[in-house]
Amino acid sequence: MRLSIERKSVKVYPDPRRVIARYFFNGEERALFLIGKILEMNQDQVFSIISPLLQDFSKRHRNITKKLLKHCEKVKPFIEKAGADYSQMPDYTKYLIGAYFTHEYSIESAAFFNPSIILDPDQSHLEEGQQRLLISFRAVGEGHISSVVFRRAMIDKHNNITIIPAGNYIDEAEKMHPTIYQKKLFLKKGEEADINADFLKDVDSHLPERFDYESLKKLVLEAKNQTQDERTIQQYNQILALSDSYRKISFSRDTDISDRVIFPISDFESKGIEDARFVKFTKENEQTVYYATYTAYDGVHIMPKLLQTTDFYDFKTSPLNGEGAKNKNLALFPRKINGKFVMMSRIDGWNNYLMFSDNINVWDDPIKIQSPLYPWELVQIGNCGSPIETEHGWLVMTHAVGPMRRYCIGASLLDLEHPEKEIGRLKEPLIMPNPDEREGYVPNVVYSCGSIVHNEELIIPYGLSDHSSGFASVNLELLLKRLMNGG
Repeated sequence: MRLSIERKSVKVYPDPRRVIARYFFNGEERALFLIGKILEMNQDQVFSIISPLLQDFSKRHRNITKKLLKHCEKVKPFIEKAGADYSQMPDYTKYLIGAYFTHEYSIESAAFFNPSIILDPDQSHLEEGQQRLLISFRAVGEGHISSVVFRRAMIDKHNNITIIPAGNYIDEAEKMHPTIYQKKLFLKKGEEADINADFLKDVDSHLPERFDYESLKKLVLEAKNQTQDERTIQQYNQILALSDSYRKISFSRDTDISDRVIFPISDFESKGIEDARFVKFTKENEQTVYYATYTAYDGVHIMPKLLQTTDFYDFKTSPLNGEGAKNKNLALFPRKINGKFVMMSRIDGWNNYLMFSDNINVWDDPIKIQSPLYPWELVQIGNCGSPIETEHGWLVMTHAVGPMRRYCIGASLLDLEHPEKEIGRLKEPLIMPNPDEREGYVPNVVYSCGSIVHNEELIIPYGLSDHSSGFASVNLELLLKRLMNGG
């Protein structure tokens, strides 16, 4: 008999009005044509076109002129090729050129799902029994491009959840690069990303043991310009994309959490940033850092990556390396166990694995700990976010796929000191798609990327058929008792 759960009435839906202003480039020939036509205009003509545009789109974007100038600067070589002095151009002309190389992208127009939930770092000025929550979602827009977006919520002493309305604007982060790379790790990840070994060896011979992004970029661009071979050019493009996988991004301090979107930047993320699993990680010195594992996808390759932040304004991203850092479904434990970082993974796309490591970015020697057992999970199983520590063991929410490719959510319990040992697993699903949950972008799917415990209940946010998201709760004591009694 299945455990009783409570489905909350609150739902979170995609909002197609939430748009970002992105760089738009349609080829060199068109760029030169457009710029040439704009440069032929006098300032009255320029102003008559750009003024109403600024009035209109300033209502949809924070500091739209800054974005237009940024996009204008991207086509600076074509402006100079057209015979203009960029430094002497009037601002309104730059705004207009930038506008022709800008388009709006609706980040949530297709779907809003696969949520992960943590406690907000700010828990000040609350009533007894209340907590603030931060929820990340996978947002999907045109072209099935996924990004990470956030909402803030409140939960009260009765476990009622209220989603705080999102802000009027949404912004991408500024892109920054770290100062130094470690060549050994960098080249290892290149091999795992299927970059040609001979090419990596050639790059290896030109780089010191520690190098910065700009020196690498200069080296690769110089080499790229010396060949016409399409395969070699593709290899150079791949190494640049790989280098872009290590970066720091920062959001303006005047943004709300709902204003921030982590959108694909590097080529290795060009088709999406998928299924971020956030966890509050407590270090051995009791300091707190927030990590998220996620999947970067370029349409061919899957690259597991790690996101790190302390304040949700500044983030660091880096690839995850090693034989265990393959496929999707990596989830980090919230603290070290016996002095080691611990990670769950699903390297074969079918079974659950566990890994221990001294380095949070390197994961080898995966141990298979779970395989499908029951009819509702025979196609595959995986985790639904980072394990939750309880007095009886590590509570792991799982997803499982059965007949008709129906996704369900289950639960397992792992030993606290030896999490490779399974204590118990539910024999029946905890959450199955209801009739009103089974229609969407991908039918018959319920899926979560992280849960929390509040007021003696497990709070589970979950995606509804890859379209929208809802919430369910279950009594924690009853769930643990069922798991300890064999499911």
